[in-house]
Amino acid sequence: MTSAGPGRPRSQQPSRPGATARDEILDAAAELFTTQGFANTSTRSIADAVGIRQSSLYHHFRTKDDILEDLLEGTVASGLTFARAVAALPPAEGPAGSRLHAVALYDGTQLCSARWNLGVLYHLPEARSERFARFLAGRQDLRNLYGRLGAELPASGPAAALGANPGDLAFRLVESLINLRADGMATPGSPLQAADAGLILCGLGAGLQAIREQSAALIKNLS
Repeated sequence: MTSAGPGRPRSQQPSRPGATARDEILDAAAELFTTQGFANTSTRSIADAVGIRQSSLYHHFRTKDDILEDLLEGTVASGLTFARAVAALPPAEGPAGSRLHAVALYDGTQLCSARWNLGVLYHLPEARSERFARFLAGRQDLRNLYGRLGAELPASGPAAALGANPGDLAFRLVESLINLRADGMATPGSPLQAADAGLILCGLGAGLQAIREQSAALIKNLS
C-alpha cells in the first residue's frame, strides 16, 4: 500500500484520552463500535471522530479489522497477565478459592472499569473468525487458567452437584458483567459480587471473608 502523506492539522485540540494518535484512534473506534456497531462504522467516521484525515489513520492501521483486533486483544491482555502470575504461585498460599477469587475480581474489574464496554464485541461474528486467532487464543488461555485454579477447589456446593468446573463457572459469571453493563445495571460493586458468587456456588461461602482478604492481598501484590 502506498504510504499516505501527512494528514491535515487537527481542526481542534485533541479531546480524546491517549498519549498518541494511535491511542486516540483506538478510543474513537471503541466508542463507535460499541455504540453504532462494527458494521456501521467506517474508517472515515473513526478519523472524523479523532479529527484527522482518513489517510492519516492508515499510517497506524491498515484496515478496520486491525483496529478491532487491537481492541479485542486489549480486553484480555491484563487479565491474562494477572492470571498467569496468580497461577504461578504455590497453591498452598492463602485459603482455598482465594486465587480463583482474585483472578475473577481483577478480570471483572477490568471489564467494568474500561472506558467503553468492549466485551460486547465478543458477540460479533467477525470476532469468532480465524482473522482474530490471537484474541481467541488469549481468551481461551485465560479461560483455561480459570479452570486450572478451579480444579484446586474441593468438590462441594451447587457447582459440584451440577458437575460444573468451578473455574469455568467463575469465568462465565465474570463475562456476564458485560451484559450487565450493557443493560446499565453494573455498579462499582458488581465485580466483587460476581467473584463472590463463583465461590459461594463452589460451597465456600462460609470462608468468604478470609477469601476476600487474601484475594485483595494478591491483587495488591501482583498488579
